[in-house]
Amino acid sequence: MNFGILVLFIAILLFGVLAFLQLSALILAPLVSIFVIICSTFEEPVTILGGLKDLFMPAASAYVTSYFLVFFVGALFGAVYQFTGAAESIAKWIAGMCKGKLVAPIIFIITCILTYGGVSGFVVFFVIYPIALNLFREANLTRRLIPAAISAGCWTVSMVAPGSPSIQNVIAMTNLGTPSTAAFVPSMIAVVVEFVLIFVWLEWRAQSFTKRGYFFDDDRLKFQLDPEELGQAGREDLPHWGIALIPIAVILILFNIVKLPVETSVFAGVMVATVLMFNKVPGGIKEWLKVFNKGAADSGVSILNTAIVVGFGGIVQKTQGFSDLVAALKTWHISPLVFVMLTVAICAGACGSASGGMGVAFNALTDTYIELGANLEQVHRIAAIAAGTLDTLPHQGAQITLLGICKMTHKEAYFDIMVTQIIIPFIACFVFIACAGIGG
Repeated sequence: MNFGILVLFIAILLFGVLAFLQLSALILAPLVSIFVIICSTFEEPVTILGGLKDLFMPAASAYVTSYFLVFFVGALFGAVYQFTGAAESIAKWIAGMCKGKLVAPIIFIITCILTYGGVSGFVVFFVIYPIALNLFREANLTRRLIPAAISAGCWTVSMVAPGSPSIQNVIAMTNLGTPSTAAFVPSMIAVVVEFVLIFVWLEWRAQSFTKRGYFFDDDRLKFQLDPEELGQAGREDLPHWGIALIPIAVILILFNIVKLPVETSVFAGVMVATVLMFNKVPGGIKEWLKVFNKGAADSGVSILNTAIVVGFGGIVQKTQGFSDLVAALKTWHISPLVFVMLTVAICAGACGSASGGMGVAFNALTDTYIELGANLEQVHRIAAIAAGTLDTLPHQGAQITLLGICKMTHKEAYFDIMVTQIIIPFIACFVFIACAGIGG
């Protein structure tokens, strides 16, 4: 194997192992970047400090410049929905419809709706987990499926569906000049297939676990729940679910029909939510300032963790090994959409982040994608779907966080995460490519 390509694969493995050990991205990305600088060949000699200052930091800062406002307004919206109880209200309304049936798929649907409407996935983790816990206990289902049900809703359909205000959709729009509903028909077919497969898988697995004697109370699990956790009932003074849905509708209408920028659309949603649910944060203006401060702080952490990973990509894309890898993929004579799928998936896997991987891929390969001659709307959508595949390898920070919240280990819960968020999204990729090919 080409030594430069081998270095990159070792770097990806190193990145994954250290992230799995929960080393902060703020340490991890520069550390692995230094390894790449030392071991790789560049067009011009690069020192460690020079690489970090001239390649790493410009890539990271460019990402912050381009997408900070998206993260900022999204985090504000998430904080408002968390502290007013709006997210919990929508979740309980939908959960009440299942009456103990289809519990795991219902949790998946709830998280899909919330994240498609603009609520941050990390906010959804904390809001939905207690609800999922109570529903699973009432249905006597194993807790092993809770992480997959929650995260599948956050990082699959809602992330890639046409019209989503997700950062993945925005990155593709920004780099390709395409609309939020790019390649609408083949996109919807792929999204429907993805949704149905995840829904069916979660329900089949729930029934399979039950038949094999896996129930809610399971002393085989490494971490057992405290009685206090089982007694969490949630808030009493929730806003009506209809009121809670209005700001989400405002965002989707402004973003997709009025065609306002995503930053403006989500900010309008924040304002509408604040006015409609002002009395749901006791303490008035003083407490609302704390809500906004929490959202602002969360946005800083989120974008910094992602941007620092994109900085690692800024080093990688300048190596001879990366150029050789792209050249090798081109010699395979694969279709342009398959090329986009592979390169974005690999970058997402390397970064452990869908948005970070898309940032790296588009920074390095936008011109290549355009030169391939593929329909740019199709490139937009396949890139968004492919970003949600290998990003979910075991080192992904979001999955590690969610497993911690759910008190589950990778051994106990990762298999269903892998199926719903790697295997099924890859199936959706090929469905999209097939539909795009038929449609010309």
